[in-house]
Amino acid sequence: MNDRVGPITIDFETADKITYLNLKNYRDTLQHQLDTWKANPRTDTNESGVWMHPDDVVESTKAIDAINILFNHFNSYEHTL
Repeated sequence: MNDRVGPITIDFETADKITYLNLKNYRDTLQHQLDTWKANPRTDTNESGVWMHPDDVVESTKAIDAINILFNHFNSYEHTL
């Protein structure tokens, strides 16, 4: 089955794969930022560390958790991409 997206038409499987890959990239980027911050957080005694706004830490963690829930729907693509 095809679905029209703007000026192009793509099948649902392709649309799902694109969605999955975009979400995976976003999740991996957020995770990398959190891991970098956790490995060397900026503090009063470590001014050369990585700074991350406390709200960003919370929201990035929530986003990662939500994307992981969505991946239960897309889990069949993880093995085919």
